Amino acid sequence: MSSVMIDCCAPLAAEGLSDEEATATAELFKALADPARVRIVNVLAFAGEPVCACNLNEPVGLSQPTVSHHLKKLVEAGLLEREQRGKWAYFSLRPEAIEKLALVADLKGVCC
Repeated sequence: MSSVMIDCCAPLAAEGLSDEEATATAELFKALADPARVRIVNVLAFAGEPVCACNLNEPVGLSQPTVSHHLKKLVEAGLLEREQRGKWAYFSLRPEAIEKLALVADLKGVCC
């Protein structure tokens, strides 16, 4: 997975997704298909500033190696930015990822 897929996602409400759009959108959901990753995104969404990886273990309830694994997957999916500060890595949501997540999930006016 790479951050390129973020640019290819299409709203679920779009008429007739291309194979590429459907695959990219599925990859985005695959990156979020783990409760720990959803919790990480949630923590970062409300942080207001980049968060040190060392401060994510407790809110997520997992060990440092497991949190690091999930952070790597979210970075690879293009959802997070990673900033190295000395020996510590800080993470934040990519602004374009926030827009894409909102766009992909927007189903208003489609049903019923």
